[in-house]
Amino acid sequence: MGVTKINQEFTSPVSPGRLFKALILESSNLIPKLLPQFVKSIDTLEGSGGSGSIEQVNFTESSHFKYVKNRINELDKENYVCNYTMIEGDALGDKLEYIEYEIKFESSNNGGSICKMTSEYHTVGSYEINEEEIKGGKESAMGIYKVVEAYLMENPHIYA
Repeated sequence: MGVTKINQEFTSPVSPGRLFKALILESSNLIPKLLPQFVKSIDTLEGSGGSGSIEQVNFTESSHFKYVKNRINELDKENYVCNYTMIEGDALGDKLEYIEYEIKFESSNNGGSICKMTSEYHTVGSYEINEEEIKGGKESAMGIYKVVEAYLMENPHIYA
């Protein structure tokens, strides 16, 4: 099994607490509402949403994928950290065994936040994943963050 690790970082004018709540704690309600053309629903299959829970993201017919299942490994509400693993779904294809993600929101000097994301792609056998194969997922994640950020900027009372 090969492992490829990717780090991303971006800044936002929105506070870490609001971003964490919108993107992590309330994502099952907010993401389908803001992106109904891509995400049909996010359902908790096991647990109560905390560590050990299994969530399934169901995509619309216009998406390239049907669904993915994520296991929440760590949910630190005080330090705004979420670690989860994509354990099932057609997004993994036949080359990926699973993908581990860690998302951390930190305060920035201007009252906003810095989001640090780490993705570890665990491949089947000796397959080596390349940057081009990861590019689509990175762009999709950034698109979601930007939509949520814009929504929070337009609605400063939400998740305040």
